[in-house]
Amino acid sequence: MAIYFYWGEDDFALHKAVDKLRESVIDPQWASFNYDKIAAERPEGVIEGLNQAMTPPFGAQRRLVWLCDTTVCQQCSEALLAQLDSTFSALPDTSVVLLTTRNKPDGRLKSTKLLQKHAEIKEFSLIPPWKEDLLAQQVKQAAFDLGVKLTPEGIDLLVDAVGNDTRLQDSELRKLQLYADSTQKTLSAEVVAALVTANTQNSFKLADAIREGDTGRALALVEDLIARNEPPLVIAATIIGRFRTWLWVKLMTAEGIRDEMAIAKAAEVPNPKRVYILLKEVQSISLHQLQKTLPILLDLEVSLKQGSAAKTTLIAKVIELCQILRTVRRP
Repeated sequence: MAIYFYWGEDDFALHKAVDKLRESVIDPQWASFNYDKIAAERPEGVIEGLNQAMTPPFGAQRRLVWLCDTTVCQQCSEALLAQLDSTFSALPDTSVVLLTTRNKPDGRLKSTKLLQKHAEIKEFSLIPPWKEDLLAQQVKQAAFDLGVKLTPEGIDLLVDAVGNDTRLQDSELRKLQLYADSTQKTLSAEVVAALVTANTQNSFKLADAIREGDTGRALALVEDLIARNEPPLVIAATIIGRFRTWLWVKLMTAEGIRDEMAIAKAAEVPNPKRVYILLKEVQSISLHQLQKTLPILLDLEVSLKQGSAAKTTLIAKVIELCQILRTVRRP
């Protein structure tokens, strides 16, 4: 395959894949001649890159043309579509074309269908923070790739610590790799807890403080997370994920369901043993209270995505949530 299309908002994972592709295509001695990274937000950049791709490489191996931040799968004129079609059909074996974008391709466009025909397409989307089973699989695979052996509890703790931040995940795993190289042992949760920076864990602590209606502790955790430069949307996503899980657990128990496997499946909890802890966490909260948090959490997410002042918005919504959870518990 000589044409690749990478898309998704996980910039770190996407750029790692770009580096891997470049290393497989380009002879380092000829990299300055055979590697071109071209901004492709506008049609002129795309056409420049396509023309460059038709140029024979210098020396050994092949030429790589990277069209970054392209919008051809969001909008594409007939003229540009024709240029893409003619280039893809006649691309020499000595050239590789890579197109990347954060945006999901519009499947209705002819340009998207053209790429589906000619290109290898890879998605690099962030896993939602509440899908802990997928995050655990991701951590397990990344640890395996680095030769780091973790216990199941160690994997769970690392998931709690880094969430869906693949850059932080890689950084913490490499730290664990250095320690593992000196011991050659499977790393326990205790070792992971001692070595890993737990920004996301603090977001979980924030969710716990809100659940307990502890406004003072919750606001202190907001201050700490902002001071650590934790992205506000990541903080919000972690809180939303926790409250979503608690709501599902409470809803299932309100309907008389006590089977931990059934509750784990409905709440998307990867480890059924955690249900026992979740049941204790929601024991003193009413279903009505959890339901009242939903519009506030939705408004928090929307406000942050619309560009509202992050710290002010977080503080206001955390106070609202704590007030709901601090009121007299209903049965």
